[in-house]
Amino acid sequence: MKTPRSLEPLVRDGIVDEVLRPLKSGKEAAVYVVLCDGAIRCAKVYKEANQRGFHKQALYREGRKVRNSRQARAMQRGTRFGREQQEEVWRNVEVDALYRLAAAGVRVPRPYNYVEGVLLMELVTDEHGNAAPRLNDLDLTGAQALEYHDRLIKDVVRMLCGGLIHGDLSEFNILVDTQGPVIIDLPQAVDAAANNNARSMLERDVKNMTDYYGLFAPELRSSHYAQEIWALYEDGALHPDLKLTGHFEIDTHTADVDSVMLEIKAALAEEESRKQRLRDADTAD
Repeated sequence: MKTPRSLEPLVRDGIVDEVLRPLKSGKEAAVYVVLCDGAIRCAKVYKEANQRGFHKQALYREGRKVRNSRQARAMQRGTRFGREQQEEVWRNVEVDALYRLAAAGVRVPRPYNYVEGVLLMELVTDEHGNAAPRLNDLDLTGAQALEYHDRLIKDVVRMLCGGLIHGDLSEFNILVDTQGPVIIDLPQAVDAAANNNARSMLERDVKNMTDYYGLFAPELRSSHYAQEIWALYEDGALHPDLKLTGHFEIDTHTADVDSVMLEIKAALAEEESRKQRLRDADTAD
């Protein structure tokens, strides 16, 4: 096939021998099957911000580290330089996440290189050597659903122990090879300790998995793995080898909003009184 413009520098520099075929084009990137040093790989080419379909990016950007204060200020102000830096950070998130998670034992595609905005990584395949199907393309037995769900929950725990949450986990970004599920698409991964939305994102990721696998294994629908995982994480008791139960006692007590509002009003009144005393002191002087 004709080499896409985005991959021409890699072909010219000998990093990619040949572009074999397009694999998929999603909301964040286009993926091609390529030949590198005689081995079949994937080349993920990230789309520009105005071409991406991923929404609410601000929720995912919170807590991400940048190189210096100049970069941070530019990104906050939304200058041209800031937007360019934001794009660089967005793309680097997946690269960093893949290396970290692969080292932690999470089943993700093995990364090989990142050059000119292109991520070269393992092509996940089925038993015939073809590109592995997505989870949503498979019809599972109840036993398979329970097994795959268990594996993914363990990977979610490994991710969280490594400080990361996928943030967009669903049956559409999980591949299934001969050994089971493989998690893909991580440019929106969030820092669990630095993002205020981390808990809700974890709960949504786990709910998506439970809802999907629950179609084939209905007993999963009554589980509460997300709440159990987060409680252990907050207590500092979560580790990759911990055996989870899926049971968690959810607090159903209604918050006393009136009492909370009274405390807030009292605090505001006390602060105003303090400021008034300072103004009175300044006038007396």
